[in-house]
Amino acid sequence: MDTAAQANPGGAVTRFLTTAPPWLFALYGGLSSFAVYFAMFGYRKPFTAAAYAQAAGWPFAFDFKIALVIAQVAGYATAKFIGVKVISEMKAGRRAVAILSLIMGAELSLLLFGLVPAVAGPLALYLNGLCLGMIWGLVFGFLEGRRLTEVLGAMLCASFILSSGVAKSVGKMLLLSHVDERWMPALSGLIFAPLMLVAVLALAQLPPPNAADEAERVRRAPMNAQDRKALFAAHAPALILLIAVYMILTALRDFRDNFSAEIWAELGFKATASIFTLSELPVAAIVLIGLAALMGVKDNRRAVAFNIGLVALGFVLLGGATLAFQLGVLAPVWWMILAGAGLYMGYTPFNAMLFDRMIAATGKVGTAGFLIYVADSFGYIGSISLLLVKSFAQLDIAWGQFLAMGAYIACGLGLIGLALANRLLVNLKDGSAQA
Repeated sequence: MDTAAQANPGGAVTRFLTTAPPWLFALYGGLSSFAVYFAMFGYRKPFTAAAYAQAAGWPFAFDFKIALVIAQVAGYATAKFIGVKVISEMKAGRRAVAILSLIMGAELSLLLFGLVPAVAGPLALYLNGLCLGMIWGLVFGFLEGRRLTEVLGAMLCASFILSSGVAKSVGKMLLLSHVDERWMPALSGLIFAPLMLVAVLALAQLPPPNAADEAERVRRAPMNAQDRKALFAAHAPALILLIAVYMILTALRDFRDNFSAEIWAELGFKATASIFTLSELPVAAIVLIGLAALMGVKDNRRAVAFNIGLVALGFVLLGGATLAFQLGVLAPVWWMILAGAGLYMGYTPFNAMLFDRMIAATGKVGTAGFLIYVADSFGYIGSISLLLVKSFAQLDIAWGQFLAMGAYIACGLGLIGLALANRLLVNLKDGSAQA
């Protein structure tokens, strides 16, 4: 067992949490992880609230903001590929220092963005994405392999639903306060810095999973290259299908997230900073209700099927809401809310519960972070690909129309992929997945 403590094993808080009631442990761990990832978005998303329409010195016809978004997502994708090795091999005692070091690098990259000429702006955003792309795996490493992982994971997943809207609201408010759009991202990061520091220190106090956790969810430990290869090979057909589905979800979710300012402007909410946050609150509530149902599923194999069903329900909600909007049944605000709920209902299980339960169902010692980062690395390739199609295919389509078209395609392909993957995983057990 990797007994490197996730925090100082002699700390008073750690000792208290070791014997704390489950509800209190879940509340502490969930809120700590939520706060870390919530604060992380203060370094990632505020820049998307700006239009960057008047980028002095930008020499290309290619839209400056799209270049920035692609650069940051490319950095994020690069970090995911690096994280396949780094996150799966990371020892528990190093996670907190790694998080703070990467956040410091992300803030420095935003300061660089404000200093350099526009032509070098995408490089600064690439470095920003490169620093932030491994934060999720480091945070989830504190939570996986526990009987309470669903509760902890649901609270963590709520952070990236709510935090993106809050971060963009902060960015928009700074812009409305006449902060220069090149310096707004760095100032936003400084605003979130105190919360980040306190939250990481709190999360670092969590004790490692105990014997009861390991009996129910399998012991979690760093994985070497041979371990990773064996795990993926044992379930390759199903994993490839799931990763393809996740690529679709990531691409469309990122598009809605990165260009929500443009979509909301088309819908008549150009100067409303609060819309970014208010629209995501119902999204979080809808998704968390779905995730909460997972807590009652004790059998790990059944839980995998339940996760896949939740993702499928998300696709149905996405497609149905888009159709209702285009038929005039749904108002624009409710379309954005329900489409977001559908996307996140599909997206969130991949980031925590689905792969954690897959590891538990196989009975093999390992880490869910490996599978999460394999999926994420390809997911962000999908995101970049969609951005390039929108930018270079010379499609004269409004932002909202492009989102609607993507919703229909995602719904159809996603449901087919999930059906096939679920069939392959019916007999998931002890390293075997048979049709």
